[in-house]
Amino acid sequence: MLSIKDNDSKLDHPDLRRKLLSGNLILVGMMGSGKTTMGRILARHLHKAFADSDEEIQKRTGVNIPYIFDIEGEPGFRLRENTVLRDLASRDNIVLATGGGVVLAEQNRALLKQSGIVVYLSASVQDLWHRTRHDRNRPLLQTPDPFGKLMEIYQQRDPLYRQVADIVVQSGKQSVHSLMHHLVDEIDKFRASFQTKRK
Repeated sequence: MLSIKDNDSKLDHPDLRRKLLSGNLILVGMMGSGKTTMGRILARHLHKAFADSDEEIQKRTGVNIPYIFDIEGEPGFRLRENTVLRDLASRDNIVLATGGGVVLAEQNRALLKQSGIVVYLSASVQDLWHRTRHDRNRPLLQTPDPFGKLMEIYQQRDPLYRQVADIVVQSGKQSVHSLMHHLVDEIDKFRASFQTKRK
């Protein structure tokens, strides 16, 4: 995570300039963490365009995510995900909800960190299970032990989300609008920390 205590020299790094000047907010987190719901509300509140990488993949292919997994497997899906991420991350002034596995590829993690302020919507495995257990559009959970699989995925990905995140917020029991206002405050603090350093 980029700390607000990082030295001033980093403020002049081109990747950091892109992060701050693009106006982009990028949401990462597990399936069921609320990235799409929060992204839409945040985009409306901040008068930004909204994009969802999974929705964009489905729009480009004309089929749903489980079908892509069935035909191309996870590796094929991840290639499509990288292509879409590169396209979306090159835009400005958007709120981008990413797929849960986007952080698995190192090149994606590098792209996320330089393309906007990255927010990790963190949630407990129990909360994630409650939200996803009846969703048939989660191909990775179509196993004999979906809760065990969810726990395994969480343990693998949580450190990667934290690695790319500038801000970590709990998407737990509070209302969506309360979470949105809390998140806006955290984003403002993050931006202000760099503006203070530049003065």
